[in-house]
Amino acid sequence: MNQIVQEDMKQIAEDPFFQKLAGSRILITGATGLIGSLTAKACMEYNKIHDDKITVVGLIRNEKKAEEVFKENLEDADLQLVTGDLRQPLEIPGTVDYILHTASVTTSKLFVDQPVETIETSYRGTRHVLELAKEKHCKGMVYLSSMEMYGRPDESLEKVTETDLGYIDILNVRSSYSEGKRISECLCAAYADEYQVPVCIARLAQTFGAGVLKSDHRVYAQFARSAVKGEDIVLHTEGKSNGNYCYTTDVIRALALLLQKGEKGQAYNVCNEETTTTIAEMARMVAEEFGQGKSKVVFDIPEDARTYGYAPDVKMHLDAGKLRSLGWEPQYGLKEMYQRLIAGMK
Repeated sequence: MNQIVQEDMKQIAEDPFFQKLAGSRILITGATGLIGSLTAKACMEYNKIHDDKITVVGLIRNEKKAEEVFKENLEDADLQLVTGDLRQPLEIPGTVDYILHTASVTTSKLFVDQPVETIETSYRGTRHVLELAKEKHCKGMVYLSSMEMYGRPDESLEKVTETDLGYIDILNVRSSYSEGKRISECLCAAYADEYQVPVCIARLAQTFGAGVLKSDHRVYAQFARSAVKGEDIVLHTEGKSNGNYCYTTDVIRALALLLQKGEKGQAYNVCNEETTTTIAEMARMVAEEFGQGKSKVVFDIPEDARTYGYAPDVKMHLDAGKLRSLGWEPQYGLKEMYQRLIAGMK
């Protein structure tokens, strides 16, 4: 395993809330995605030094991708990969103690090219996972939502809390992602109230770190790869939108905490409040700090805003106070996040 990723996995495995998952069986949807795969690998790292194992059932769609992502773990008896389609009812034999529902369409271009599939995966997938949680009488479930569900909040707000929802243009097909997150959150709240399913919601800031896949083309990955190659960082917008960020290990520690202490039917912002910056400012920081004196920020803005599927500009500074009140604190700032991401790439 990549040395930086292994360090991260050991750090997660030593987290006190993560260790309380000992002896449990956890279903992770979207197990080949960034958060899903790293959580599964952290469980396998934990199992190397503990007798009370954590069993992971990883729901996947692409077996070839799973073989690549988990090449070091394919022989682990405590990692059980199951191929399935979330748009169909789930059949998972045996007990399921906890569920991390991380599966989602995450490629911006697909939000505008395949908006129907984006919404369908979000709503149907979440309902099927909630039905399974209800059937299995799970101890806890966390649905991974996104800061994009806020839309455009009131720009006069100093910080955006979990109750500060903003405007979303529902007739813009790019809204298939953010509206899909909203209806899925509503569905979680409905199952928590009507069926007492112990599900809560993690509204993630942009999350990245060591272990990002080669196929990941989100802006943080593009910026890092350009810096490593000493190439210019190309922005396809003016970069005025505020970004909120969090390192992968900080997010996974938060999810372990929420599985156990999150209030059912409630949402929690997961972000390092100190990382909030504009996309352009972040690009300049990466070019200056990691571009070897060769990288600079250039702009190539298409006439059609739908070309890359990027979200509209927003001014948003997420407040993570509700999560911090449960005992969580982020450990990595934005520069450290990129240091570890780029070290992992090298």
